[in-house]
Amino acid sequence: MTKWTPTHEAPEPLEGPVVPTIVGGTVLWFVLFLAQLPFYGWFDEHGHTWWVWTCLAGGGLGLIGIWYVRGRDAALKRAARDAD
Repeated sequence: MTKWTPTHEAPEPLEGPVVPTIVGGTVLWFVLFLAQLPFYGWFDEHGHTWWVWTCLAGGGLGLIGIWYVRGRDAALKRAARDAD
């Protein structure tokens, strides 16, 4: 097992625009949900209604994600401000 163990240090995590990324993804899930609603009958006839509900679930989970990353971002900014 030791021959597969890395011998170098792990890189620092990448920090980027996390909040806008999560907001954009959440908006995309809700847009996909709304775009599929007019075709609900077709989805129902072909047994693909799970596509519609997956988009709604993605939007709902995205709302939780927005709440989480906004709180994380605020905590990081507070910690940086307190460190100064």
